[in-house]
Amino acid sequence: MLNIDLKGKKAFVAGVGDDQGYGWAIALALAEAGAEIIVGTWPPVLKIFTGGLAAGKFDKSRELSDGSLLQFAKVYPLDAAFDTPESVPQEVKENKRYKDCAGFTISEVAAAVERDFGQIDILVHSLANAPEVQKNLLETSREGYLAAVSASAYSFVSLLSQFGPLMPSGAAAVSLTFIASERAIPGYGGGMSSAKAALESDTRVLAWEAGRKWGVRVNTISAGPLRSRAAKAIGFVDKMLAYSKANAPVQKDLEANEVGATAAFLVSPLASAITGAILYVDNGLHAMGVAVDSPTLQPAEQIPAVN
Repeated sequence: MLNIDLKGKKAFVAGVGDDQGYGWAIALALAEAGAEIIVGTWPPVLKIFTGGLAAGKFDKSRELSDGSLLQFAKVYPLDAAFDTPESVPQEVKENKRYKDCAGFTISEVAAAVERDFGQIDILVHSLANAPEVQKNLLETSREGYLAAVSASAYSFVSLLSQFGPLMPSGAAAVSLTFIASERAIPGYGGGMSSAKAALESDTRVLAWEAGRKWGVRVNTISAGPLRSRAAKAIGFVDKMLAYSKANAPVQKDLEANEVGATAAFLVSPLASAITGAILYVDNGLHAMGVAVDSPTLQPAEQIPAVN
């Protein structure tokens, strides 16, 4: 029997701020396989997240199969929109949500992880942000568009650039993408579709560069919709969930743990020859060319007459 065994491995998961999203599900799956979990959390939600952990708010979601609870070796403040301390605007430094969060840029967090843990074996990018995500692309400003690409795509490049030297040959990195990278998804705006397309292109290039430079594999998971805190901010997640269930080959709700299990596989030795890949975990929705619940595909007698 094949088992995913990550005992002795250290994983850095960037983008965990609650127990709802794919980042949490991936952390849980990696811990289930035996990995030690290190987390990077966006500074504005850091106190809420760590406070919730301390108060036991997430205990039910932290349960592993042996009855123990998911533990985080350390939680670092991380804002992946900034590479170095010099790149942080003064207004951000003075923001009350950042004042107590020292060393939150990517380079600083990588240096802290090296100091505290020496190396990591797994890098997970579960980050996405677009300040104008509810705007159509035609209405998105240059500033909003570039912010989306910076926080949601370039952040993976920067993270791998900084953490790659801490990763031994055979290590792996994985990110999360969405079908809007290659299909028009009305309502998924603000440059996010462009950011996901960039992330997928970067995955292929990074697979080549990181593979040759450090022996690190790089893949991305194209996950279906999930009712997470981040998805709710987009504003139409319930419609996407209904659409997916109606039109995907497998008619069921996608579970976060299915994405978590896929990530655990991708970063494990079982996937040692897989790199530069986009792996779809969406109940097969990506394979469909038409919406089967469209009125135009129904029997003629069921199609309402057009006056």
